[in-house]
Amino acid sequence: MGLRIHFVVDPHVFYGIAIFCLVALVRASITDPGRLPENPKIPHGEREFWELCNKCNLMRPKRSHHCSRCGHCVRRMDHHCPWINNCVGEDNHWLFLQLCFYTELLTCYALMFSFCHYYYFLPLKKRNLDLFLVRHELAIMRLAAFMGITMLVGITGLFYTQLIGIITDTTSIEKMSNCCEEISRPRKPWQQTFSEVFGTRWKILWFIPFRQRQPLRVPYHFANHV
Repeated sequence: MGLRIHFVVDPHVFYGIAIFCLVALVRASITDPGRLPENPKIPHGEREFWELCNKCNLMRPKRSHHCSRCGHCVRRMDHHCPWINNCVGEDNHWLFLQLCFYTELLTCYALMFSFCHYYYFLPLKKRNLDLFLVRHELAIMRLAAFMGITMLVGITGLFYTQLIGIITDTTSIEKMSNCCEEISRPRKPWQQTFSEVFGTRWKILWFIPFRQRQPLRVPYHFANHV
């Protein structure tokens, strides 16, 4: 029991989660979300899966969307995220999911540390309440706990909507517009939808932000895309 508690409160676990969260943040910000080129090569047998964008007048695969902030179309675009200053699309959606997951995990861990600190800090507070440092440390802990709870509620809601979108194979833009032609397509198993997003069927690799994603199938876009 003591070893289990020591593992939970071990700061090295916290540092490991923080590193994974930071790597997911940086990679989600700099990774190409799936920007389409100006002159894509459309295979003859896949022309029915392409359409003309009415904003940039370029051909794009269905389920793509034109981002007004970035000024180009993105394959299977979910939304434009101001926190990473990038679109969330086919090629970086898996990194955004990892960012949400590790941010939520990191927030829970930080809240646990704050509550443990507060619990052990109470006897010190009662004895030395007149000390300037004790009074302000207690206020800082309460402020940090409030900010942590607020962050946890927000990121939990975002992470939940992302998971539901993957399970139902629907992007956030398709949910808001409610005009996707394939909204009534047959439901895929959740393992398949997650595997397509993360680019692998090995579930353990879904949590690793250091690897390179490889699409499981060739989507409806130009053949020379990597």
